[in-house]
Amino acid sequence: MAMPRPTAAQLAYGSCTVILSTLAMLLLSQTSSGVGIAVITVAALALGLLVAMTVPLPGKRPAAVEQPAPVEPVRAPVTAPAQEPVRERAAS
Repeated sequence: MAMPRPTAAQLAYGSCTVILSTLAMLLLSQTSSGVGIAVITVAALALGLLVAMTVPLPGKRPAAVEQPAPVEPVRAPVTAPAQEPVRERAAS
């Protein structure tokens, strides 16, 4: 089974996430060791991959948005009213 190609939105969101998170983590940690930089780089790549994979694909609706089937109201059967015998007045 072939893996689907990433969309432009997935590439853009993933790339921006990697770049911005790498810069933010490097500035906040103020690390200068090679091991620290490698850990931050791997973490940023993992975060970028996670963001890219969670971008919704075009043409697919999330399962939570699907509307349930409409429920038809239950109706009682209609019965004909009971007929009373016709009573005529006696001629006086």
